Order: sequence, then C-alpha cells, then structure tokens
Amino acid sequence: MDEDISIINTNTRNEKIKNFLLENKKKLISFILAIIAIFVFVYGFDKYKTNKKLEISNKFNTATLQYSENTKTKTAESLIELINQQDATYSPLSLYFIIDNNLVSDDKKINSLFDILIEKTPLEEEIKNLVIYKKALFNADKAQENNLLNILNPLINSQSVWKSHALYLMAEFFYSKDQKQKSKEFFNQIISLENANPDIMMQAQKRLNRDFSE
Repeated sequence: MDEDISIINTNTRNEKIKNFLLENKKKLISFILAIIAIFVFVYGFDKYKTNKKLEISNKFNTATLQYSENTKTKTAESLIELINQQDATYSPLSLYFIIDNNLVSDDKKINSLFDILIEKTPLEEEIKNLVIYKKALFNADKAQENNLLNILNPLINSQSVWKSHALYLMAEFFYSKDQKQKSKEFFNQIISLENANPDIMMQAQKRLNRDFSE
C-alpha cells in the first residue's frame, strides 16, 4: 500500500514538472539564451580589451624603440595618436616620452595632451594626481601664480600622496619670485602634514632652517 502511494506521488511530481516545462518552455529557452548571450558578450569584450591593449603596447614599443633624431616627427605623431586613445597605461607613458625627448616644442599642445590624460583618460586616482603634478612641473618655470595654483589645487586640497610635492613646488615657486613670506607658508604647511612624504618634509625643514631662520 505504501509502495503504491509512493509511486503515485512520484508520478504526480513528474507530471507537474512536465507540465511546468511545457507551460514555460518559451520562457526557459529565452532565459537560457540570455545567459549564453551574456557569457559570449563578457568573453568577447574581455578578448577585445586584451587584443586592444596588446595592439597599443606594440605601437608604443615600436614608436619608442625606433626613435632617433631623424624620426622625431613620426615618433611624436605616433605617440600623440596613442595619447588620444586614452589608454590608462600607454597614454601617460607616451606623453612622458614626448616631454623627456622634447618631441613637441609647442607648450599649448603639451598642455592639451596633459588635459586629455587628466580629463578623459580612465586613470587610477593617484596616477591621475601624478599626471597633475607633472603638468605643474612642466609649467612651473613659465606659469603665473594663479595658473600654477589652478593646476595644483586638486592636490593641495586633497589627501593625495602627491600633496606634499605640490606644496613644495609652490614654496619653491614663490621663493624664486622673492615672495619669501608665501614661500615660508607653503613650507610650513608641509611640516604640519601628517602624511607628508618623509623626504619632502626633511627638505622643507632644511629650507626653513637655512633660508627663513631669524
């Protein structure tokens, strides 16, 4: 008797499952197809990104390894193209190579390339802050006070690891302009920082002791 009831229950469950599958066949097929489509998309996109990264890497290596005095223009064009591709790794490296080798003499052009990195390229926060600092370094000798401060304010008003570097650059800028009170204020800001770079803090203290002691 119990065995018969068990068989009936089993048959009933199987019938319910069969009916459910028949009634929801289209939904189940759509769900499975959606899962497959998502998998294919994710796999395909990852493969695309990998191939794109490899392509950009090869272009950078070719441009820099083949660089010579005779290929300045061609190298600059290739590297500017890479900067415009807004790659988090090779766009900054391309600009640094251009600057280090003086491939572009137009400061406005260099600053526009910096802006592509800062405003459009998906950089990690501290990498972006480093680019901002490098832009300030590039402009420090020619910039007016307000222009240099505008560049560095995102670092000065942050908790970035590059904050102490930004303060030191402003302190040196004002010292070179013989504005010693402003220079001293920026050196003192470095000394008061809790997370200042140790080397920068030591240099700031030396400058205060040497140039501002009374």
